[in-house]
Amino acid sequence: MITTEIKQKILAAITDARRNFPSDAKHAASLGITTSVYSAVKNGQTDRVLSDANWISIARKLGVSLRGEMEWKAAKTPTFQYVTAQLEFCQQSSLSGILCDLPNIGKTFTARYYVNSHRNAVYIDCSQVKTKLKLIRKIAAEFGVESKGRYSDVYDDLVFYLRSIETPLIILDEAGDLQYEAFLELKALWNATERCCAWYMMGADGLKAKINRSIECQKVGYTEMLSRYGDRYCKVTPDSSDDRRAFLNEQARIVAKVNAPEGTDIAEIVRKTQGGLRRVYTEIEKLKRQ
Repeated sequence: MITTEIKQKILAAITDARRNFPSDAKHAASLGITTSVYSAVKNGQTDRVLSDANWISIARKLGVSLRGEMEWKAAKTPTFQYVTAQLEFCQQSSLSGILCDLPNIGKTFTARYYVNSHRNAVYIDCSQVKTKLKLIRKIAAEFGVESKGRYSDVYDDLVFYLRSIETPLIILDEAGDLQYEAFLELKALWNATERCCAWYMMGADGLKAKINRSIECQKVGYTEMLSRYGDRYCKVTPDSSDDRRAFLNEQARIVAKVNAPEGTDIAEIVRKTQGGLRRVYTEIEKLKRQ
C-alpha cells in the first residue's frame, strides 16, 4: 500500500522533474501515464487517480525511495567536477565521449544528478536494457516519445524528435553490458542524429577492454563507433597506484565532510572505507541511525 506521505514525495519529484521537459504531454509520456491523469496529479490529486503499481513505477523512474533513506548531498569531488564538465561540454556542442574508469568513484551519481538538473538530458542504465529493442524503446520512453508501437516507428519517431529539440544528451551507463546488436544500433542512431545529439558512454575498464578486443578482432562496427565517440577513452583517476590511493581517499574525505553528522571523525571514515564511496555511504548511514 502506497501511503499518502510517499505519494507526496513522488508528487514533489514529478514537479521537480517537469522543468526538464518541453511540455506536460512529454513528461506524462516519459512517466507512462496519460495527460489527463498527469494533470490531475499535477494539481495535487493523489487518491484514486493511479494504481499502486503506477505509483511504484513512477517512483522507480524518478529515483524516489519507498522506504526511509537519509538525505544524500552532492559533494564536489574531482570525479563530480570532471564528469559534469564533460557532460556540459558534450551537450552544449552536440559531441560524444567515452569515460572508462574505476567503479565506485561517483560516475553514476554524477550522471544522474546532471540529468535531474539539465533539460533534454536522459540517463540510461544499459545493464537493464541490454538488447537493441529494449535500449531504443527505453531511450524513446525517457524522452517522452511513444515507445510501445512497432519498433521501426519507435526508432523513426525517436530520430525525428532528437533532431527537432535543442541539444539533447544521452548518457549510456554500464555500456559494456550491451549486446552486439545494441552497439550496432547505437552507431546507426548516432549517424541519424549527427551534430544534433550528444552521447556520453560510461563504464569501468571492462568497457575499454571489450571495445579494444572487438577492434583487434575486426568485429564490424566497433572501430567506427569509437571514432564517433572521439577516438579516445577519458579517465579521471591517476595511473600511479600511490596517486590513485590519495585521489580516492580525498574523494571519500570530501563526500564524508558534506554528508556525515557534525562532530564525525572524517579521517576514521576514510581509513575504514579506503576511498570506496559506497562504503562511505554505509558508514555514514550507520552513524545517523545511532
